[in-house]
Amino acid sequence: MKKIFSTLCMALVAVAMMGQEPVITFEKTEHDFGKIHEEDGRVSVVFEFKNEGMSPLVLSNVRASCGCTTPTWTKEPIEPGQTGSITVTYNPNGRPGRFQKTVTITSNAKEPTVRVYIKGEVIPKAAQPVNKYPISVGELSMKSKTLDLGTLKKGEVKGGELEYANWSKAEHNVELATSAADAFLAHQVTLATVPPEKVGKVIFSFDTKATKLYGPVEAYAYVVIDGKQNISEPFKLTVKANIVEDFSALSVEEKQQAPIIESASSIDLGKAAAGKVLKGKVEVKNIGVNPLEIRRAYSTDRALVIKPCKAIKSGKKGAIAIEMNTKGLQPGTYNREVVIISNDYKVPNKKVKVSFSVE
Repeated sequence: MKKIFSTLCMALVAVAMMGQEPVITFEKTEHDFGKIHEEDGRVSVVFEFKNEGMSPLVLSNVRASCGCTTPTWTKEPIEPGQTGSITVTYNPNGRPGRFQKTVTITSNAKEPTVRVYIKGEVIPKAAQPVNKYPISVGELSMKSKTLDLGTLKKGEVKGGELEYANWSKAEHNVELATSAADAFLAHQVTLATVPPEKVGKVIFSFDTKATKLYGPVEAYAYVVIDGKQNISEPFKLTVKANIVEDFSALSVEEKQQAPIIESASSIDLGKAAAGKVLKGKVEVKNIGVNPLEIRRAYSTDRALVIKPCKAIKSGKKGAIAIEMNTKGLQPGTYNREVVIISNDYKVPNKKVKVSFSVE
């Protein structure tokens, strides 16, 4: 009998304690933002709740289903009959389209885990116009300051253009200055006086007949604005081309009589202390019939000075002198490349590796 009474008392105490648990209730558990614009930034909603239980309510954790949603909430205990709130903020940046997110609330309430929801649709930002003229040239702007005409056959004339725009508020006069050494490069300015928000062009014409150069060639022009010439880098335009000999018209007999270049594929200039000049030569032999003409010999390293030889008769040899200035180089082994351009139609570009060491 006593055992039955004890069990009954414990049950009554448990029921009484359950009745004293906090109870969390929300005015709403879902919010629809509708259509929001990405450029307007973050949006927020407040979910208010009440403790309808008999003991203090404490929220131990509130977490969102993704990093784009941030909740903040009442941290102090909410007494029976009192209210608290959870503010949920959504970041639409970079998230166009519909969304639905969940926020999970954990507390000491009779129902320890509850959830609230947000949803909506993000209208994406309008696409920003692409800046077609990103390069500043004084008061003007350009798409590019380099015109690459590609490979040109000797005797060919080819043109191209570079655009410039005036985004300033004032009118400007535009001219172009070129070097006398680049006489093979003609130019024309289509809009010499450029009003605000107008676009003009520099039209170039590259005449390969007017230069003795072969291989990679660069010519420069400088933009002159309002009569003020400036030869600094921001005002420099570059026109590039690779000039090659046209062997397409050679007859069978001419090919049989053509020169043939023969040389070592590599040379070693030896060793020297930093700052010294190393000297060497590339021996070239003509094993063909007609004279071998060295059109050009060059390297991309400007410290490598190359002196081509004269035309080489059939069966004879010539020497291309090379000097390497090692000033500024650290101790070690170096490799460079020399390209020999000739009138050998089979091998018009002969490459020779140049090695040397700095002590």
